Amino acid sequence: MNRLIIGFIVVAMLGWVASVILTAIHFWTIPLIPDGATLRGPMLVITSQWAYIGPVPLATIGAVYYIAMIAFGALWLSTKNPVVERILLPITGIGFVASLGFVYLQLGVIGAICPFCMMSAGATTILFGIELYIKFRGGASQLPSVEASRVWPTVFAATMLLTILAMWSLTVLPLPVGGA
Repeated sequence: MNRLIIGFIVVAMLGWVASVILTAIHFWTIPLIPDGATLRGPMLVITSQWAYIGPVPLATIGAVYYIAMIAFGALWLSTKNPVVERILLPITGIGFVASLGFVYLQLGVIGAICPFCMMSAGATTILFGIELYIKFRGGASQLPSVEASRVWPTVFAATMLLTILAMWSLTVLPLPVGGA
């Protein structure tokens, strides 16, 4: 079970990376695209009307979701508190259902795919699957927890390094700038 919870944290970190990259694109690339530019593929998805709730990019909401999943995963691993499991299951379930809707929008309505959006959808699906598996195996609380002094510094450092990687990736991604 500890390996599954560690896997949960790692998958949440991968979802975090995808969401941070998309959020950065929303804040730093999209404003530079000229009005009337012809967009294709991922940029068509990222700039669609369905990519926002009001003025807030869905990617930003996803980033908040994933950072919460990382924190809850670390708390779960270090405490094995069954309340954490009961909190996580409906949250990951809602995330899974939302991801199904977002994948439908990409494939059925927009007609384009955003790889980072699909990475996020995959991460959410795996998080929900891990949650269900652990629940139906009797929960993780029967096993000893991992010492918090080992969990939190590792999770913090890995999250920070992945955030730096996400920001660096913006320098090498083929993003439209200026002339789109």
